[in-house]
Amino acid sequence: MSLPGRVEWRRIVPFVLLHAACLLVLVVGWSWIAVGVAAGAYFARVFGLTAFYHRYFSHRAFKTSRTVQFLGALLGSSAGQGGPIWWAAHHRHHHRTSDQPEDIHSPVQQGFLWSHLLWFMTREANGTNYRVVKDWLKFPELRFLERHDSLAPTLLAIGMFALGATIGQLWPDSGTSGLQMLVWGSFVSSVALYHATFGINSLAHQFGSRRFATKDDSRNNFWLALVTFGEGWHNNHHYYPASARQGFRWWEIDVSYYLLIVLSWLGLVWDLKPAPAHVLASSVRRPAKEAA
Repeated sequence: MSLPGRVEWRRIVPFVLLHAACLLVLVVGWSWIAVGVAAGAYFARVFGLTAFYHRYFSHRAFKTSRTVQFLGALLGSSAGQGGPIWWAAHHRHHHRTSDQPEDIHSPVQQGFLWSHLLWFMTREANGTNYRVVKDWLKFPELRFLERHDSLAPTLLAIGMFALGATIGQLWPDSGTSGLQMLVWGSFVSSVALYHATFGINSLAHQFGSRRFATKDDSRNNFWLALVTFGEGWHNNHHYYPASARQGFRWWEIDVSYYLLIVLSWLGLVWDLKPAPAHVLASSVRRPAKEAA
């Protein structure tokens, strides 16, 4: 893959418009209900990305039924970051070439802005190497989500407007409306989750500590782990990607893993792969001056 590619304006415009649409909060105002729903939408979709798109579809870190597999893919798709097959293909490529010249979103190679968001606005990035995701191509429902990756975000936006309009009619004193709920529940929550999760590509390869001497520049970052539900333990992850738990130590908060444990109690997921004992015992710290 030839990198970096040329950014295409037609891919930038929708992204810019979504950010601009957040300014509508100055028109629609806010309500506790709208802000609460926005937080819930952020929480659910970050979990869809981190637990299913990342740990399940990219690394097969646990097992689940075909029904839950589809629901997890649908939840992840609602985050507006492409289909599950495309996402897994690019992430698997990233692990094979992490911070090397072929890495599609390395801040070491192409700088912060490119790794944070410009990379997916190129024609090259929007292609999919189906050879590395043959395990998922056999599921027609996943291929459907792949072909119609804007469907779930669109349905989410429609649902938010309908929810706000219904609450506004049934409870006029709530200060909630359809447009307000659309702005907060869809636009604001989407922009927040975009930059939180994009930060793993950019910030987690520049700022933080390195427990393991990996071949890339991946870092563990406590603050990123908080807003991405465990993804910030990125150096851990790059050292042993197959683990369903990315916070290897008890104090490394990993909300996505905790939720997967709850789902396993309910019988919805199983065989969560742990980090083996020899991995946990093999941490090698670099000199203090290299840690952020």
